[in-house]
Amino acid sequence: MSVMEKLLILAPVGSVVALLFAGYLAYTVIKRYDEGPPEVVFIAEAIREGARAYIKRQYSGVALFFAVMAVILLFIAWKGYLTFFTPFAFLTGGFFSGLAGFIGMTMATNSSARTAMAARDSLNKALRVAFAGGAVMGMVVVGLGLLDLSIWYYALNYFYRHLDTATRIQNITSTMLTFGMGASAQALFARVGGGIFTKAADVGADLVGKVEANIPEDDPRNPAVIADNVGDNVGDVAGMGADLYESYVGSIVATAALAVAAGHGVPGVSVPMVMAAVGVLASIIGTFFVRSGENAEQGVLLAALRRGIFASAFMIAVVSFLLVWSALGLEQIGVYFSILAGLIAGVIIGLSTEYFTSGEYHPTRAVANSAITGHATVIISGIATGMISTAIPVVVVGAAVILSFFLSGGATNYNAGLYGVGIAAVGMLSTLGITLATDAYGPIADNAGGIAQMSNQKPIVRKRTDALDALGNTTAATGKGFAIGSAALTALALIAAYRDQLEIIIQRDNLHLLLDFSILNPKILVGLFLGAMLPFFFGSLTMKAVGRAAQKIVLEVRRQFKEIPGLIEGKARANYANAVEICTRAAQIEMIAPALTAILAPLVIGIFLGVEGVAGLLCGAVASGFVLAVMMANSGGTWDNAKKHIEDGAHGGKGSEPHKAAVTGDTVGDPFKDTSGPSLNILIKLMSMVSIVFAAFILHNALF
Repeated sequence: MSVMEKLLILAPVGSVVALLFAGYLAYTVIKRYDEGPPEVVFIAEAIREGARAYIKRQYSGVALFFAVMAVILLFIAWKGYLTFFTPFAFLTGGFFSGLAGFIGMTMATNSSARTAMAARDSLNKALRVAFAGGAVMGMVVVGLGLLDLSIWYYALNYFYRHLDTATRIQNITSTMLTFGMGASAQALFARVGGGIFTKAADVGADLVGKVEANIPEDDPRNPAVIADNVGDNVGDVAGMGADLYESYVGSIVATAALAVAAGHGVPGVSVPMVMAAVGVLASIIGTFFVRSGENAEQGVLLAALRRGIFASAFMIAVVSFLLVWSALGLEQIGVYFSILAGLIAGVIIGLSTEYFTSGEYHPTRAVANSAITGHATVIISGIATGMISTAIPVVVVGAAVILSFFLSGGATNYNAGLYGVGIAAVGMLSTLGITLATDAYGPIADNAGGIAQMSNQKPIVRKRTDALDALGNTTAATGKGFAIGSAALTALALIAAYRDQLEIIIQRDNLHLLLDFSILNPKILVGLFLGAMLPFFFGSLTMKAVGRAAQKIVLEVRRQFKEIPGLIEGKARANYANAVEICTRAAQIEMIAPALTAILAPLVIGIFLGVEGVAGLLCGAVASGFVLAVMMANSGGTWDNAKKHIEDGAHGGKGSEPHKAAVTGDTVGDPFKDTSGPSLNILIKLMSMVSIVFAAFILHNALF
């Protein structure tokens, strides 16, 4: 057994360490910090009940989808296109992805009230509670991801032990790619369904509460306020967790799949998995760097979170050098610089997103200034900011691809270059444990502010939670930028793995085919156009879904204000459960069409245009989907923080005409940043996964 095969044991060890640390954080938050007096506990429990009810209904529907897909995959395996491990790998991918989202959501709903109560003592204490709650999500995602990878790798390695090394690795990675499809499918349902729920509640609550009734955000008189808080957890925590779980395992498996063709063998497979384990330890250490004083300025709070991320990134940069040196030797040290390219690209994308969405910087303040002249100028300014914000991420990802390709030897060995692109994606995601913690922290802080408002806490508590909430808006936007950037690199690695998989199948099945991936191939060109169109089509479906669901919430809130005597005066209690039920039903129905689009598109295109058409489809979807996702996420983030900037006292503060215009921008931006934009990165990855899994079927059954 080689040194790297021995080091592979770090993957399951890393998963156990991550899960144990997540358990420690959860125990610390729940046992050490008080949830508060009965009125606070009542609100927190209402949010928990709504989140549990939504997740139970969603997972019941998704379980039916997985059962049907498993039967289809079993049939295709029986026909000889896939191995019989494939359906089970698909199921475990979906299960672990869903489990990660569920645990993260459960922890978030148990942390928000405790954050609000901690804010009674100090800002730093509240930050630590919220961040610890978010860190549970980060550690669970990387822990379960590594656990799933480890179980399948060791089981398949034993099953195929009689094969030569190259064939064994090909069989292992081909099967492991399938659980990426399961994780992608689960992530799409979680992200789209959760996004529809949260933004329907948020938009409905804002339109009637803040605009029509002129009552504050998170006012307990608003019947949609609990649904809004529930939505933060099911969309921005459970949805984001499932999304990044899929990127995490997808990048590792795609890179491992490219190792054989690159000539790196077992050491090449080991590097991404051992790197992930190193990332776990670095992320755990990084969490201890997150501290803040009592200064509520955004720059100070952002610096507190940055310390943790930068410390983790530095540790990974150092250890990765030793890892690549020992695994591949000094002659392949360029692979290390490919890792650095991905790691640095992730940091730059995060900083770029922060610049364009934080209220501390010019772009968001310019959007706030545009509110002085009305609603239309806010919309124009926000969209323009989102558009220009795409430049840096696209250039950075492009530079990371070029650098990682050539640094890893792509000039002389094309497959080695593709391996470099894959390992760059792994490098970008290596800090996921702490990066996701800073993202999941946001909804916890947001809920804490809502709970402080609804339970009538002292002004200092609301001031501290507002500071954490504003920071959460920026970290959430940064997290979305990171998720989208990592999705683009992961999708490129998956496209490379798709091409590699086609060559393996053609050789295995003795198919006399000569594939033409030239851009002048009409099938490629048509696929490119269709792929470029799909993100817009998908975005339209999700935006309209939010609009239809929000209309139902608007009508329900108006009905309750009209029919419940004394509600608007604060003398009666709203029926929160009705709004939660409306959002839940709408989300379950509305998420079906977008999900089917992502799954069926590569299959239909494959049958009519063959595998070349699918390759064009994937490339077109990555190019337009990446840019559109960044634009939508950043436009939404800048509208949100422009509103917060005005609420902090700029241009007349709350209730002023500029504030009303900013609320309109924020309302438009809600589905941009929390439904359509983030869902696009899952779309491009899921289509790649579906294409890989069904590659043999399409090769044998394409019409043209």
